Amino acid sequence: MNTISRLNLTLFPDILAVCRLDPDGVVPSWACAGPFTSITRTPAELSIVCLQRGVPDGVRCERGWRYLAVEGPLALGLTGILASLTGALALTGVSVFAISTFDTDYLLVREADAERAVELLSQKGHRVLNQGVDHKE
Repeated sequence: MNTISRLNLTLFPDILAVCRLDPDGVVPSWACAGPFTSITRTPAELSIVCLQRGVPDGVRCERGWRYLAVEGPLALGLTGILASLTGALALTGVSVFAISTFDTDYLLVREADAERAVELLSQKGHRVLNQGVDHKE
């Protein structure tokens, strides 16, 4: 079993929205603008995470998320990555929306919880870069 207990992360300043569209909907052009976009289609929904400022009024979404990127690439066989990050946050009431890609993992936290999340992760031994400020153990 391959595990990692201490990780390097970066908190980005972008404000994201998590949007829900109909499962058979077309991916709108506004969804693909900006440095971060995640598009997932399931039988139940088309879920889009993108820059908040591009989401038109009237789209069903949750606004006000910041994202932390785990330094990667991470081997797909590693275990416990999300658990090591989300455990402490869950115990203190910080809601997390996780996205995994081929190379790494991303944690979305509410903008109001971002600084607290950085502090909690740093207390657990993770190294978090935050807008040029280095938080470490």
